[in-house]
Amino acid sequence: MSAESDLAHCRAAIRTGSLSFHAASKLLPERVRDPALVLYAFCRLADDAVDEGTDPVDAVLRLQARLDAAYAGMPRNAPVDRAFARLIATHDMPRTLPDALLEGLAWDAEGRRFDTLSQVLEYSARVAAVVGAMMCILMGVRDRHRLARACDLGLAMQLTNIARDVGEDARIGRVYLPRDWFAEAGIDANAFLRCPAPVPEVRAMTARLLREADRLYLRAEPGIAALPLSCRMGIFAARHIYGGIGGAIRAQGCDNITRRAVTHRTQKLGWLALATARAGGSLIVPRMATLYARPRPEVAFLVNAAARDADSFSRSDTLIEVLARLRAQDLERQTEPASLQRRAG
Repeated sequence: MSAESDLAHCRAAIRTGSLSFHAASKLLPERVRDPALVLYAFCRLADDAVDEGTDPVDAVLRLQARLDAAYAGMPRNAPVDRAFARLIATHDMPRTLPDALLEGLAWDAEGRRFDTLSQVLEYSARVAAVVGAMMCILMGVRDRHRLARACDLGLAMQLTNIARDVGEDARIGRVYLPRDWFAEAGIDANAFLRCPAPVPEVRAMTARLLREADRLYLRAEPGIAALPLSCRMGIFAARHIYGGIGGAIRAQGCDNITRRAVTHRTQKLGWLALATARAGGSLIVPRMATLYARPRPEVAFLVNAAARDADSFSRSDTLIEVLARLRAQDLERQTEPASLQRRAG
């Protein structure tokens, strides 16, 4: 298959799988938009494999094999794999970055729980901030200050996603709100999972998470204004579209249990217009000092991996550890006596 047909496949996957990104991507220059579509298609494929498969542990291990093959220049014979292998070679994508995404998915497969906001941010670094770092590489941005701000934006977007999906996640046995927030509110998190309801305490936790996201959006903005001019409009659009999701959650009283916040085409057009204005304004607004703020500790490893002066040794010890645990689980399950497997089934 040709590179163009593989790209068309990625484009179609994003058009149906990520409406917010698809809208924002239209404002990116073609040299960035096309590899960004490939990147998001790969991330979507990986996420869906773990979330929708019958065996998330096996899905993570298979994804590791596919990533190994792509980095070896021998991708699986599938459009997204072939396109991602080309992206790796063309943009010299550090292995630590897709490894970080794989680690976040492995945490989901393990059923990891998050006791504190910092732990939620560690997870968000792996499943979202890493995408910001990879997008910077696609734009040719490799300095630590702009990378740190891109990671802030990824964290903010993931916190927004978590706030939107509390009900959906609870119904499949997952909770990403910090468990110490439940304790502070006097709610048993396990009881909430058994019977999720939009009680005032959960709404208050949702509002609190959205405030954290807002702080991160503000930290990210100086970095957007410092991106290559042709890229600013598209990234400002992503920032405002995702921020708008937070506004929709607030508009329904932070009830994310009985309904899912949605935004509409007219709103998206308004945010695209705002992004255009902000990109233009960035030419005359003085550069904010917060551009130079240190990266949050949860994302520092991403900045270190993506920066121009990064250490060439790029494999993740923490990923290797979690994959070893998943592999041990998989082997233990395969070697169980047949009678136990039948009983479990």
